[in-house]
This record gives sequence, structure tokens and C-alpha cells, in this order.
Amino acid sequence: MNQQSFNEYLLSHLEINPEESARLLAEVQQTKLSLPKILQKEGIIEERQLSRLVADYFSLPFLERKDYPQKPLILERISIGFLKRHCILPLEQSKDEVIIVISDPFDLSLMNTIKQYFNSVKVKFCIGLPSEIKDAIDRLYGDQTEEIQNAMGEAEAEVFELEEENLRDMALEAPIVRLVNMIINRAVEMRSSDVHFEPFEKEFKVRYRIDGILHEMETPPKRLQPAIISRVKLMAGMNIAERRLPQDGRIKLRLRGREVDIRVSTLPTIFGESVVLRLLYQETEELELDSLGLTERDMALLQEKIYYPNGIILVTGPTGSGKTTTLYGVLKKIRSPEKKIITVEDPVEYQIEGINQIQVRTDLDLTFAKALRSIVRQDPDVILIGEIRDLETAEIAIQSALTGHLVFSTLHTNDAPTAVTRLIDLQVEPYLISASLLLVVAQRLVRVLCPHCKAPFKPDKAIIKRIRTCFPPEAAEVIELDRKDITFYKSVGCPECGHTGYLGRVGLFEIMEVTDSIRSLIIEGADTSHIRKEAIKEGMTTMRLDGLKKVIKGITTIEEVLRVTKL
Repeated sequence: MNQQSFNEYLLSHLEINPEESARLLAEVQQTKLSLPKILQKEGIIEERQLSRLVADYFSLPFLERKDYPQKPLILERISIGFLKRHCILPLEQSKDEVIIVISDPFDLSLMNTIKQYFNSVKVKFCIGLPSEIKDAIDRLYGDQTEEIQNAMGEAEAEVFELEEENLRDMALEAPIVRLVNMIINRAVEMRSSDVHFEPFEKEFKVRYRIDGILHEMETPPKRLQPAIISRVKLMAGMNIAERRLPQDGRIKLRLRGREVDIRVSTLPTIFGESVVLRLLYQETEELELDSLGLTERDMALLQEKIYYPNGIILVTGPTGSGKTTTLYGVLKKIRSPEKKIITVEDPVEYQIEGINQIQVRTDLDLTFAKALRSIVRQDPDVILIGEIRDLETAEIAIQSALTGHLVFSTLHTNDAPTAVTRLIDLQVEPYLISASLLLVVAQRLVRVLCPHCKAPFKPDKAIIKRIRTCFPPEAAEVIELDRKDITFYKSVGCPECGHTGYLGRVGLFEIMEVTDSIRSLIIEGADTSHIRKEAIKEGMTTMRLDGLKKVIKGITTIEEVLRVTKL
């Protein structure tokens, strides 16, 4: 049976006249779309009718929605990821037979693969609607909780008494390997940035950081703690016998079609080693400047300054505020065959084509300062320094800027004006800061409301009052709150966002241009408040106000803005 004979079967059963049939078949040739897709697109056939005809053509049973199982099968030979990718679902399994619902019986390769999975039993197929199969998979296996719980049970059954000498063997046992793989797979599926394995006196917890917030997901049995931690350490190339000192390692995996670079950090605590996995996804489509959430004014200002031939541009904020993403977005924007760009990072989080990236190695005494001294002899046009941590690094960065290089770097400060104070605290001379500093970008990340479930509401007087106490009353955004038709949005929660009400994150920014008046204030030794007032006077939007703009646009909530911009 082939697609061509099915096309003829389809056209005859739909009683389509010869002229229309010829037109449709010509469109198949032209567009390279299948005939069923064209028929659905034009509204000639519905999904259910099409699936019934497919079932009749192959003499296979058609599955109605009511016949889908209420409880998931325990899958030993097939992954949930495979079910989702190929839109198939196991319905029943006995000692010598398994029934599988599929949507595309033309995929002979898939059907053979399924038969190989269940090579010891007979496989029977039936046909279902693609949408109903996907719904059933999400309902039955969406959170993978049962699968992970089963893996925990298997692993625990294997663990009796763990001695020092058999710890390595235990970490290589199939149940432990499967359990750790499942935890990492689930983290990737849920868009986690970090996975925390945390030992406590009577518990061993696993938590995922999703959109900047930690969520407790699994609590493996306490007795599995040594085996799980040893397994992670083995994967990261660490010394599993060393439990008294912190260690760092790295795992490189391909999961669910994505390249994932995992940085592993261990830290000894009184109840065992705490392990944190930082997941770095290698796709760089998110590292685009246009997708960061900048206002028109800020985007125009940033785009102007990043093409300057020399000077320093600083990005500031706490750990996890998206500084690296912003800097990589900038580098992707300005890279060209005419420019040599060199970075010094700790660690190199993303690899960008066309850019020379250097990894700091403190174990080899390759520090930021040492790398920078060598970099300036490599004739770069643009230098990125992962972080200015001390006077030596700051001085080299400023000297580089003053001798014709454009320098990007980061600082840990709460806002843009405080970056000046921080450099002075590092003993950098104010006149050098004034002469070299072009721009300071301060930022935070807030969670974005899920577009699938966010709900509009009219803010009441209590919310308006709270906003007025947190924002300057003269701000245009605050004045806009008096509009009677103003609408806010609140988080609700749905399967698409994991019932959190949020999906993804966006930046809140304040960008301070170092103008002539601000340069004068720096040389005069003005404090942060004076510099901030002058920057606002010259058009700088504070992070809080930027957040309020995004609240009014329905991007995030006022709670999120106030959470990340606490003064």
C-alpha cells in the first residue's frame, strides 16, 4: 500500500469529480504537501473523517476518545519522548501482546521500530486522531512523575549497604543511571536553568530552577543520596572519593534534539555533598539583541554605542540576571569579518562562531588579568571581559579602552549609577572612569505571563495605591493609571506553563549614558544619588519604570516587577 493508491482511494470515497481531483493532485505536485493536508487546509475533510478513512484503508480498528486508557502503562522499552515525537500511545500490554495506537500507518520505518521495541511480544496497531493521541500522552505521561517514581523504586531495591569500595559500582548500576538520566531529561523538558541535589538530615531533595524560581520536583529516598551524587560526579569526570572539598566538572549531552552543556559544582555540607547542575543550551537563537525586551530609546542608545571604536560598556546586575545573554546578543550584533573580537570568560557559557573565546583557568594561573595582558598583543578591535573583579583587571580594561579598543564587561551592582561607585571602590581613579566609560546597562529578569492562560482584570484602588507608593508620581506610566480603561493581566496556570502562570522571562533595563554632565559629576566625586538624578533628568528609565511599562503592556505582573527590583 502506498500514498498514491491511498490518494485515489481518498478521492473516490469523497466523491470528488475528475476536474477537482486533477486540480488537487496538481497542487500536491506543486506544493509538495500531502493530499490529506491539502484537503484539510481547504476544509474538504475533517481530522476525524480522514483518520476513519485511513483506518478503513489499512483494515485497522479506529479508536474513539472514550476508549483511551485512564491509567498509563509502565513503559520499560519505550521513552515518553519517543511517544510524543511520533504521536503513538501503548494502550494495553499482556504477556504476549501489546496494542499501540498510531496516527500514521504509512510510516513503515516507525512501525518496524515499534515492533523491535516489543520484539518478544506481538504488536497490534489501531488508528487514532493525532490531536487525541497527543492529549492522552500529556494526560497520562505529561509530568513523568510515575516513571521517575518507578525508577526510584527500582534503584532503592538495589541499594542495601553502600561501602566505600562499591560506591563506584553502585553509580554504574542501571537503575541509578536511569534515574539520573530521567531527572536531567525532565529538567530539559521543563526548561530548567539549574538542577539542585540537596542533602538534609532526613531528606534528599531535587529542585529545578524554572524561569528564575526554584520548584521542588522529586524527593528521592535518603539512602539513594550517595549513589545519585556519585553518578553525577562520574558523569562530570570528578573524583568520587573526594567529599571534603568543592569540585567543578562538566557534562556534554544531546537531549531531546538539543545540545546541552552542563556545568557541575559540588559543595560539602554537614549532611553530604550539595550538587548543582547549570544547564546551558547551545542554541543561540535566544541571544539576539532584539529579543531582550529593550525600549525603543534604550535599543537606539545601545545600538549607537556598541559601534564606537573605543570605550567601556558595562552590564551590571546580580547573578542570574541575564548579563551574559545581553553581552552575547551584543557580540552577535557587531561581529563581522572586519572586526577581531576576543573574550575572556569564566566559564565560556556559549560558543559563538567567528569570535575568539578564552576560558579562565585559575588552576593553571590563567586569570582575567593575565589573559588580558596577552589579548592586547593579539590586535583585537573588541574585548569582552567576563567580569571586573579587582583593580588589576579594571585598570587593564580601562587602559585597553583608552588605547583604541571597545571593551565590554560586567559588574555586580544593583543599578546603573552604582557601577561608578563600585569602580571607585576598586581604587580606580575617577578621571579614568570619566574618560573611558560610555554606557552602563543594569538589568533584572522577570517572568513573562503565559500567553495561553493569562487573564485580564481591572486593577482596584489598593493595587493603584501600592503602585503609586513604589513609583515616582510624575512618571507618565503612573499618570496613565488614572485611565478608566486600563487593563492589567494576572497569572492563571495551564498545562503549557506547568501551571505556574508564567512562560519564559524578559529583561527589565535601565541604561545610563555617560554624558558630559555625568562625566563632570564623576570627576567631582558626586555620590550615587546625584548621578542617578542627573541620569534620569537626561532620559534614563529606571528598571522599575521599565517594569511598569511591561505590566501595562500585559507582558508581566506588578508582583514580578516589585519582586526583582526591591531596593
